Amino acid sequence: MTGRTFHLEIVTPKKVLYASEVQSFRVPGYVGSFQILYNHTPLLSLITVGELKIVDADGNDIRFATSGGFVDVKDNTVMLLAETAERADEIDVPRAQVAYDKSKRRLVEKRFETDVERTRLALERARNRLKVASRAGKVPTGSS
Repeated sequence: MTGRTFHLEIVTPKKVLYASEVQSFRVPGYVGSFQILYNHTPLLSLITVGELKIVDADGNDIRFATSGGFVDVKDNTVMLLAETAERADEIDVPRAQVAYDKSKRRLVEKRFETDVERTRLALERARNRLKVASRAGKVPTGSS
């Protein structure tokens, strides 16, 4: 441990998913991922669908899949308010694969009643969950 840690909380509408001291935190911003380190300048930012990567105080990598939200950085305290977030090793891979396949099929079928934007976002979230799970060793890379 370097002693240069900060406090991180990841909160969803249902619960606090993570609360601990960390060395770094990478989040998916709208114009690209960015990393937060000790003594980061104050920041309030939207985040998008993507992977959250934490390096905890002991140097371990912890990954989450998120569907977006807000991150607030101030005085070595980071609060991420996420629409949804799932720890990589807890992702239900078969369910994510079904969601991916269903969304992909709907986009290919191009039915009149299909909400294309909503379906595209569902596909993006499912693809992200599968990607993050694969990094945790839960599915072979390229399974989607």
